[in-house]
Amino acid sequence: MSEEKHLITEQHRYLPDPDMAQSTWVGDYEAAYAAYRADPEGFWEKIAHELHWHREWDRVLEWEHPHARWFTGAKTNITYNCLDRHVFGSRRNKVALIWKGEGDEDERIFTYRHLYIAVNKFANGLKKLGIHKGDRVCIYMPMVPEQIIAMLACARIGAVHTVVFGGFGSAALNARIVGAGAKVVVTADYAVRRGKSIPLKHLIEEAIINAPSVEHVVVLRRQTEQPIEIHREMEVDFYELMEGVDRRCPCEEMDAEDPLFILYTSGTTGTPKGIVHTCGGYMVGAYYTTKHVFDIKDNDVYWCTADPGWITGHTYVVYGPLMLGTTVLVAETLPDYPTPGNYWSILEEYGVNIFYTAPTAIRMFMKMGEQWPNEYDLSYLRVLGSVGEPLNPEAWEWFHTVVGKKRLPIVDTWWQTETGMHMITTTIGSPMKPGFAGRPLPGVAADVVNGNGESLPPGTAGFLAIREPWPAMMRGVFGNDEIYSKYWTTIGNLYKAGDLAIKDEEGYIMVIGRADDLIIVSGHNIGTAEVESALVSHQSVAEAAVIGKPDPLKGNLIKAFVTLRVGHQPSERLKNELTYHVRITLGPIAMPSEIEFTDSLPKTRSGKIMRRVLKARELGMDPGDLSSLDE
Repeated sequence: MSEEKHLITEQHRYLPDPDMAQSTWVGDYEAAYAAYRADPEGFWEKIAHELHWHREWDRVLEWEHPHARWFTGAKTNITYNCLDRHVFGSRRNKVALIWKGEGDEDERIFTYRHLYIAVNKFANGLKKLGIHKGDRVCIYMPMVPEQIIAMLACARIGAVHTVVFGGFGSAALNARIVGAGAKVVVTADYAVRRGKSIPLKHLIEEAIINAPSVEHVVVLRRQTEQPIEIHREMEVDFYELMEGVDRRCPCEEMDAEDPLFILYTSGTTGTPKGIVHTCGGYMVGAYYTTKHVFDIKDNDVYWCTADPGWITGHTYVVYGPLMLGTTVLVAETLPDYPTPGNYWSILEEYGVNIFYTAPTAIRMFMKMGEQWPNEYDLSYLRVLGSVGEPLNPEAWEWFHTVVGKKRLPIVDTWWQTETGMHMITTTIGSPMKPGFAGRPLPGVAADVVNGNGESLPPGTAGFLAIREPWPAMMRGVFGNDEIYSKYWTTIGNLYKAGDLAIKDEEGYIMVIGRADDLIIVSGHNIGTAEVESALVSHQSVAEAAVIGKPDPLKGNLIKAFVTLRVGHQPSERLKNELTYHVRITLGPIAMPSEIEFTDSLPKTRSGKIMRRVLKARELGMDPGDLSSLDE
């Protein structure tokens, strides 16, 4: 790709609040990173020793490009670290999970002891159904405690779980069940969204018609007064499965390289890929990053708003926080229902200390206005986080000023389903730069490179890549080693993340969009994210998406789709104003040739804008797989 200067320049830099800087683990990022570079294997070995292993490793790493084996010869079980060591230690009666539903009375609380018993009993229930180590179990559920119980129960007996987000339709669900060869599917009768019950079980019934591997369906019947019918030939009630079984289920001793779970990508780029993560390395990476990125204290209440159907939910709702003995809040609710103050009300009610959410939600908060967070007591908050896509500077500033009161650190994290753990962020105590995710974490050798894998100088856009293996890296794509190998062979011998990025003089990295979101206008490389960020920085704009539109003269024109904030109306004058704003912000080459105002943008259920849907509509083409589209 062309090595031209990127159009976005740093405008602001925020020094951390001294009180916050003193509480962080790093203290000196440079020293911590230098220690990692001096002895990478020793760095990870020291972290691994903080966890319980049934048998320790013979070697920390065996690396035969593109395949890695971490903690070879070691035996462990991630649920021992999530449950047993707390239950048989000092946290037996500490709150592990707080579940909050949409209604005022919808609340359930599990201590670590309660969660331990539920997981053990469901694990024994799965054994009754004939599930053994290595069998695959599909979990298709709403955000309820039973979803987490099912995940942990699978891990406890060595079954490989594949969690499917509860918003997917039957075709997408079938593809994942068949792809994984699941023997059991765990589901619920319905999910709740905006006060309405969304039936789920009929989707399972459709999805397993052509899924010969499925032997049983376990159904959580949330409606107890008039429960739905169970077809006993194949189906069993979730809690009936737990009746009459032992309250103890010994942990299966898992090899560090045994698979822990398969998680299918959302399908935004075509056929979903089954990303495989293993027991030992993933455990170490999830533990390390949760502990140090969020600086979690023993009395913290932690809320990550992600669904466990995505990788963020796996690592930073379930496994990472529970390994630390954290009190985790899980909410089956939306930011703006039943009122625009819903999230702020929950933060106040439970005294949440660490709040980790998505840029889409933050921009929604901006659109609804700062009067909503200002109504509530958010004084317990200590750390703010962002995940899922780049957090544009305008949203960063709003989050920092309105929610963080210009005091709280923001950890804007970059990572992927494939990486399993955080890779780049601004560590607590380090200077913060809106628009820049931050620097590679100690333990991560991230860089911005050209197509040959050579480091690019600061200020030059290039490919984001990882130079060395890390413990939580995926071990493969289920059933397709060729696809896996391409991650490590497209740019030299580096891991290609598929994102475009830019690095500044201090090593801070800004992710500017997917490589396939590059628009070439008159020979100039323009990242969609940079134009979108410029548009959103205008006071009238809530969200924006940009696509390239073929043009016989320039190769491509830039077309923008814009959603306005409340109180602003579409007009030709506003179009001209926005075009001028982009010219002044980025330069004339990045100006949109067309602007279309829209009430909403097509997104995946995890909140990522689906630009290919907009482009397909614009060009009259088939948009392809829409299973991940949030309707």
